[in-house]
Amino acid sequence: MKNFKEEELIMYIYKDCPPELTAAINQAIKEDAALNEKVVTLKQTVEQLDRLKLKAPSSKTIQAILNYAAKSAKKED
Repeated sequence: MKNFKEEELIMYIYKDCPPELTAAINQAIKEDAALNEKVVTLKQTVEQLDRLKLKAPSSKTIQAILNYAAKSAKKED
């Protein structure tokens, strides 16, 4: 049985992989309890990340980044 990379499993979870890879993972999940558990855990992690309420950076932080970028650009000239 093929060992799937974590990137492939994440693509599978997001429904962003080619049909043949989706079919292969679906079949492997049916046959491999450990792989099934890994996919379930990754799905739970994605769901938790999607529920996070992220804050936008403060305008002070944005301005500091812009100032730094402008100074860096001047040094390269």
